[in-house]
Amino acid sequence: MRARATLATLMLLTAGASTAQTAPATAPEPRAPDGRRYLSQPLVTEIYTADPSAHVFAGKLYIYPSHDIDGPAPEDDLGGHFEMRDYRVLSMDRPGGKVTIHPVALDVKDVPWAEKQAWAPDAAFKNGTYYLYFPAKDRQGAFRIGVATSRSPVGPFVPEKAPIKGSFSIDPAVFTDTDAKSYMIFGGIWGGQLQRNTSGTYDPNGSKTDLNAPDKPALAPKIAMMSADMKQFAHAPRDVQIVDKAGKPILGGDTDRRFFEAAWMHKYQGKYYLSWSTGDTHYLVYGIGNSPYGPFTYQGRILEPVVGWTTHHSIVEWQGKWWLFYADSQLSGQTRLRNVKMTELTYNADGTIRTIDPLVK
Repeated sequence: MRARATLATLMLLTAGASTAQTAPATAPEPRAPDGRRYLSQPLVTEIYTADPSAHVFAGKLYIYPSHDIDGPAPEDDLGGHFEMRDYRVLSMDRPGGKVTIHPVALDVKDVPWAEKQAWAPDAAFKNGTYYLYFPAKDRQGAFRIGVATSRSPVGPFVPEKAPIKGSFSIDPAVFTDTDAKSYMIFGGIWGGQLQRNTSGTYDPNGSKTDLNAPDKPALAPKIAMMSADMKQFAHAPRDVQIVDKAGKPILGGDTDRRFFEAAWMHKYQGKYYLSWSTGDTHYLVYGIGNSPYGPFTYQGRILEPVVGWTTHHSIVEWQGKWWLFYADSQLSGQTRLRNVKMTELTYNADGTIRTIDPLVK
């Protein structure tokens, strides 16, 4: 009996050793180049996504990102290497739940007026129709903003034959207020061409960066109320003034605070929050105002720099919490190939937003 027990024990030990040898090794935790951990992980890894505009429709979360691809264009300061061609909508039923990647919602080849570079989009809903707003370059190389419609939040979307009259530049974001009025905030400098539209007409030979006037007020994002059918501007676009706490305009040389691109508007406790990217200094920042038209008083940073050149975001309330959606280059390590992420956003008692660091020790 003792011998048999010893043999049985040996067999168990051997089996245990065999099991230990064949068990899969635990994957190392992803780390940033400087060794820190990522605060959040990519929502999807099957495709590259960026510039996430998040909305809650009928209790479900839908994210409208740009769809990054690895094209042949060399990287440059005007974004020629961002060669996105179509849009794919993401959806979630609950935070941390499964993320569904839906089929192509709109392809730039199906837009009559557009030639290339389907950049950061946004979406809205009104009277049973979903609207997809998107920038793309026309055949003269100028960015315009188009609109497409669908009966489904995930498309397919049917584009209008022409861009929105009076539209230009990039990064449309549509905010619908509690009185049901909707506004589009848009614009971006450098490759976004805002500095090439100061006269009301696109100037292909204009500045490559900004106004080249660091001691004067910085270029501002634009805002226009939307028409009743959500397909046109109800008035000519106006500047959205961004000021410091003394009421003075943020200057062009104040690159840690001035507007670069990626405007987003949301409302919290009766106040309007305008947030934006500072671009080449890599921050997401914000201001607070009493009207969608501003002025907005600069408050501080929402997000510290991510891995990658810059980020583009959205902020939405969902299932009792506020969420920040952004992107970095964790998966690829390349500026042109990004991945969308989300993390909880919190407010201080005075209504200011707590700064988030996308990397932690």
